[in-house]
Amino acid sequence: MKIAILDDYLRLSQTVADWSPLKSSCEITVFDRPLALPDEAARVLEPFDVIVTLRERTPINDALLARLPNLKMIAITGLYNRTLDAAAAARRGIVVSFTELRGTYRKATSELTWGLILAVARHIPHEACRMREGGWQSTVGITLSQRTLGLVGVGRQGRHVLPVAKALGMNVIAWSPNLTDERAAEAGVKRVDKDELFKTSDVVSIHLVLGERTRGIVGTPELALMKPTAILVNTARGPLIDEEALIKTLQEGGIAGAGLDVFTREPLADDSPLRKLPNVVLMPHQGHNVREFYEVAYSDVVENIGAFLKGKPIRVLTPEANTSLDKG
Repeated sequence: MKIAILDDYLRLSQTVADWSPLKSSCEITVFDRPLALPDEAARVLEPFDVIVTLRERTPINDALLARLPNLKMIAITGLYNRTLDAAAAARRGIVVSFTELRGTYRKATSELTWGLILAVARHIPHEACRMREGGWQSTVGITLSQRTLGLVGVGRQGRHVLPVAKALGMNVIAWSPNLTDERAAEAGVKRVDKDELFKTSDVVSIHLVLGERTRGIVGTPELALMKPTAILVNTARGPLIDEEALIKTLQEGGIAGAGLDVFTREPLADDSPLRKLPNVVLMPHQGHNVREFYEVAYSDVVENIGAFLKGKPIRVLTPEANTSLDKG
């Protein structure tokens, strides 16, 4: 049985989990770079029986699956994978397994959200670089106390952001396509309409699942409503924001700054204008990228593949589960 572990840029898969139960009957190959789609991925992955994905780094659609005749199983890392055509996999008899959400890493993305908010509000990366170069104060920051945080989505990650906001003394409002007054009250936030959130928030933080209804949900109209002093943070998925509209807004000073961990195309192109904007703090999709995530995910993957080899698959992802949207 040939197993391909995709997009393991740091080659952590083999050190954070015990793969010995599989090594007697399986040949494991780790790919530490992206495979170009569709031709390189199809050519390189054609011999493999099992593909292990790392989150949603390599999209797997029906066209690619059609070129992988030996594929019998896809082991995703995470509860779902929006870039995987799970229905196409099911039609081809390919088993798809998921990994569980447990342990401290559940809050990893929300912790990074606060890192980005504070980094933009206090110009931390800029001033840290200036200090290394021999400089001194060159910017002035803002406090977050008594300011308004607007959460676009209060699902799993959005809810984890709330305790810190309240500890900082921020006013919190929220909106999402599915959010009701009742669910907002349960979360301890005030639901407002979309326009009001973008008009009144000092910090807007995105926490939606990417789907057809949410793609580009933050575009030119929403950005135009924001205060020129406001900050936008996205640790969810890049395509939730119209990236070209955001670049234009940042270039023109329409908002004070942005903190971005996710992008429309990943890895972010070397020549992306975002890399040159002084009012943006960029991270390379680090929200989930903590050791605790890898330990849980790859341990579950080993169990999932082992169970599949015994003819008793576990943690099987159905197409319906993969396409259902987070209700936050």
